[in-house]
Amino acid sequence: MRRWDQAIAALRMQGQAARDAAARVEELRDSSTVSDSRLAAVTLSHVVETDYLRCATALLRAHLRDARPPRRLPTARVWPGPARSLWHRWEADRLGGVWSHIPGARLSAQLRANGADALLDEVAARLKALQDSKRGRRDHPRMYEKFIPDPADQMAGKTARLLPGTHDSGHWINRNFAPGTGLRLQPDRLQEADQLKHDELAVHERILDFGDAVLQLLTECRGHPETASAPGPPLRRRAAAYWIGREPDLLPPGPGWPRKLNPFQRITFIGLAALGVGLVWIPLTVMSKAALFDHAAVFLWATALVAAAVVAVIYRTAPRLMSLPGKTAAAPGIVAAIAAVAVWQLQGPVADHYFADPWQRYDQQFDQGCLAASPYRTANVESTVEGRALIIIPLSGERTLRLGPAENGGTQPLHALDHGSREVLRLYGC
Repeated sequence: MRRWDQAIAALRMQGQAARDAAARVEELRDSSTVSDSRLAAVTLSHVVETDYLRCATALLRAHLRDARPPRRLPTARVWPGPARSLWHRWEADRLGGVWSHIPGARLSAQLRANGADALLDEVAARLKALQDSKRGRRDHPRMYEKFIPDPADQMAGKTARLLPGTHDSGHWINRNFAPGTGLRLQPDRLQEADQLKHDELAVHERILDFGDAVLQLLTECRGHPETASAPGPPLRRRAAAYWIGREPDLLPPGPGWPRKLNPFQRITFIGLAALGVGLVWIPLTVMSKAALFDHAAVFLWATALVAAAVVAVIYRTAPRLMSLPGKTAAAPGIVAAIAAVAVWQLQGPVADHYFADPWQRYDQQFDQGCLAASPYRTANVESTVEGRALIIIPLSGERTLRLGPAENGGTQPLHALDHGSREVLRLYGC
């Protein structure tokens, strides 16, 4: 199958997936299926529709440039298991990202520059309808105005005075700060407001119409009759389209975040938050104790990664912990608070032990051990660092020790760097 034939087949599959997703939403709306699956189906429908729009736009641009189609059509990725609930909320809040992927005036100009053609004119008309939907979403809020209600009729009244520097009662400054207590559609723009709202709500149908028009154009101009008469094996759905009909697996059922925390749930939330902050602080503690400020960027990135992991884990596990009955909902928070105190108290000493500077390493390894009763005790010597060597000079005139590797934040034990130092350590049984 040629490159364009593969792209056309993938676009056709994506369009069918968008229709299947819409049908799935209607199926769940008419049934008694749990609401989580219904909400997941709605989100999938929006995402798959947006993928259809993105695929059609990418192939249309390649066709107008007379270029080869992309090997892999653009589709949204479903986030991995622990983050899928976050992905669901993100995509649901923005309707799958449809508004940011509607092509603008540049693609319209490219269509006009390719001359007059019935199929191109149909694509241009569908694109214009999509742009009208985007304009409806952008401009419909401007149809509202602040007004001063009439005491006899709350929906009647006088339009609020315009603020200086504005010439439209629908301007966002007037809608938010004008001296009025009510908000209504501007009486002289009701028909325009209805049309803008209709255009905004029609975006889902118009996406399908635009994708179908692009598919027909590409089939006529880029397809091959022998391929159309003998299609290959069906393509495997991927990305969001794969999950159509699998909504319970996409969002496994589980307790959600309570709308308002009771006192015991607040204890658990505060305990988990304290433990999370303590874990996030560990990389900064290591950097500080080991004096590795030259590598601050690495530790800051590590802190950011730990913070992201902690937030994800708390977001995922906290609702389940806070769903315990009654006072037992506070038990996980108490345990987390005790763990947080332990983390805060232990991270400094542990970092000092494992990421010591050369003098601390000498004190741990020798001064508190085999050299405790020798002339090489810390109180009886002068020390300095030269290169990666720790120089220990006894005040009593004994042989000088050269130990290494001497580096800040090092985890390797010190050892003798010359024959004389090895003899001294062997003499004292080190």
